[in-house]
Amino acid sequence: MASKIREIHDALVSKKTSAREVLEGYFAVIKKRDPEIHAFLGVHEESAYREAMLVDEKIARLLDGQARGEKIDILAGIPVALKDNICVKGTRTTAASKILEDYTAAYDAHVVEKLRAAGVVIAGKTNLDEFAMGGSTENSAFGVTKNPHDSSRVAGGSSGGSAAAVASDMVPVALGSDTGGSIRQPASFCGVVGFKPSYGRVSRSGLIAMASSLDQIGTFASSVEDAEILFRAIEGKDPMDMTSVEMHESVSELAPSAVEWKKEYVIGVPEAFLASGLDARVLDLMQKSFKKAESHKIKFEKIDLPSAPYALACYYIIMPAEVSSNLARFDGMRYAHRAKADTLFGAYERTREEGFGAEVKRRVAIGTYVLSHGYYDAYYLQAQRVRTLIVSDFTRAFEKVDAVVFPTTPSHAFKIGEKSSDPLAMYFEDIYTIQANLAGLPAISIPLGKVDGPVPSVAEGLPVGIQFIGKRFGDFALLALAKRYEEVVQ
Repeated sequence: MASKIREIHDALVSKKTSAREVLEGYFAVIKKRDPEIHAFLGVHEESAYREAMLVDEKIARLLDGQARGEKIDILAGIPVALKDNICVKGTRTTAASKILEDYTAAYDAHVVEKLRAAGVVIAGKTNLDEFAMGGSTENSAFGVTKNPHDSSRVAGGSSGGSAAAVASDMVPVALGSDTGGSIRQPASFCGVVGFKPSYGRVSRSGLIAMASSLDQIGTFASSVEDAEILFRAIEGKDPMDMTSVEMHESVSELAPSAVEWKKEYVIGVPEAFLASGLDARVLDLMQKSFKKAESHKIKFEKIDLPSAPYALACYYIIMPAEVSSNLARFDGMRYAHRAKADTLFGAYERTREEGFGAEVKRRVAIGTYVLSHGYYDAYYLQAQRVRTLIVSDFTRAFEKVDAVVFPTTPSHAFKIGEKSSDPLAMYFEDIYTIQANLAGLPAISIPLGKVDGPVPSVAEGLPVGIQFIGKRFGDFALLALAKRYEEVVQ
C-alpha cells in the first residue's frame, strides 16, 4: 500500500499544499466522522495549527534559500494522534479514567519530544480502555469507540481510538501502547497496520504505566512503510528510561527501504496451537495467503511452541500483579481525583472507588491477591517460570525460522456489549498476541482480508489481521518481512 506520509511530504516540499491545508483536511474528517465513532477524547486544534504554521514557515525559508543547513523531516507537517495515556505537556491526559479526568501533564513523554523534533503536528488524544485495561475500548470512562466498518461493533482495545482514527482517515498515523496485544488487536479489527516494537526499543518515559515489564509504545498506519517511518522517529535510548536500549543496526537494517533485506524468508507456523479456538474463516484466509506467499519467496515450516497454551494464564497473573503495584500511586493524596472522607483510610477507599472502573478494580484485586503472602510462590513466581519457558521456545524457533506467524485475533470484531459481562471471553481475545509481550519480541499485524459478517448490513465484510513475531531487536527485519507480505495480501 502506498505511503500517505511520503505523499504528503512530497506535496509539502513541492508547495502543492501546505501543512495548514493538510491539517484542515484531516480536521474536516474528524468533525464529520468522530461524533459517531468517538475515536478522540480531545482534539488540539489551536496548538495543531500553530505547529503546522511553523512547518510552513520553515519550508518557505528553505525554498527561499534562507535556511542553509536545515532540512525538512519526512514527518514534518504530518498530523499524528496519540493514545491518551501518553503525556503531552500542558494538555489533559486522562488514561480514559475518572481518577485522572482533570489531570494536566507537566511534561512531554519522550516519544512526544522526538515527534516534536521531527516537526509532526499533534492532532489530538485518542480514546482507550481505562488505564489500557481491556480489549474493546468499552472500559473507557468517557464512552465506547465504535468500529469504522460497523458502528455496532467494537474497535478493539485498548488502543481502539488510535486504530479507529487511522482506519477512518481522521489522521494518517497514530501512536498506541501494547501490553498484551493492545495495538495489534484493534489494528486487526479496524483493518490497519499495528506495530509493537521490541521491549526497550521505544522509551516508556511519559507513558502512564499499566504493566511495566510488558508495556511498549508502538505505531498505527495504513501501510507498513508508514508504521516504520513513525517508528524510526520514536525509537532509541532514553536516559529517563533504564529499560530502553540503543541499537546499532547494520547498514541493511537502516536502509530507507528494507523490502529486499532478505531474498527468501522462512516463517514458522505453530499448527498445533492454531487449532484451538480459531474462526475457520480466518484460518482459511491465512492458508490461502500462505500459498500466494510462495511466489514472493516466503516459505513456511511447522514449529512447536510447547509453552504457548499456558501463555494466557501466565499473562493474566503477571500483568495484574504489575497493575496492582503501578496503580497504588493513585490514592488521591498526590495528584488527580481526591474524594472527601473523615479518615485517611476512608479517603483512599473512596477515591479509588469513585475513580476506578470495574475492570481496573478487578485487575488490581487479582494482582494484589497473587502477590499476597502465601500465594506469591504458587501463582506469581510460577508464572514467571512459565514466562522463561515461553522465551526459550521462541529462541529455539528462531534458530530455524525468521519469524513466527499467528492470526492476530481469533475472529473479527464482536458486537458492543457482547463480551463485557464475560471477562474470560474478553481475555481470550489476547490468546495470539500476548506471547510477544511476555517474551519482549517485536510483532506486527497487517490486514489479511475480510470475512463475511453475520448480518447482511455488513455486506463488504469485517477486517481481520495476520500477525508476525520477530527476533528480539530485529524490528527492521520484521518490518521488511511485513512489507513483503503486504504485497501478498493486497
